[in-house]
Amino acid sequence: MINFENIDYLQTGNKRQREAYQTLTRHTLLERLVEFDPLLAGTVPIGINLPSSDLDIVCSFQSPDYFEKFILSRFQKEDQFRIRLIEHPAGKAIIANFFLDTFEIELFGQAVPSKQQYAFRHLLVEHQLLVQFGEELRQKVIHLKEQGYKTEPAFAEALGIQGDSYIELLHLPADLSVLSIKK
Repeated sequence: MINFENIDYLQTGNKRQREAYQTLTRHTLLERLVEFDPLLAGTVPIGINLPSSDLDIVCSFQSPDYFEKFILSRFQKEDQFRIRLIEHPAGKAIIANFFLDTFEIELFGQAVPSKQQYAFRHLLVEHQLLVQFGEELRQKVIHLKEQGYKTEPAFAEALGIQGDSYIELLHLPADLSVLSIKK
């Protein structure tokens, strides 16, 4: 099992994963966010990214105001920087986007421990599904993403999972053998 709490695994991944590692380390991005327990989530860590996929970094904060001020003071001069506050089921979330090298970076902060945030939990479930079903599922999900599906709906479509894909993926049975790839 890959330790997704440490980005070292990216060094031996596909080309885009190696580029992500170089960008994250060159800009010391995770180190600069360390007080917010940053974790890389999204499609790049599990190799289902499209060329335009961003690097999603989840962060946990105690104070949305402090997090927002911190992000503004450290990143507002980055290329195409923007920041917004949204209402999320778990409370206020702050999202900042900007570009570093060839990647759009998305920082997603909320008052939920990083390991418990949906994005990181989805990463773990999706990785488990890819381990279980292999390259056939990977290619089907990538194909669906190329057709415009978001990641979680693509997994749900590929596996015939009904309902809200963002919720249903988090409630899959421990025995994944009950699932199969839709033909």
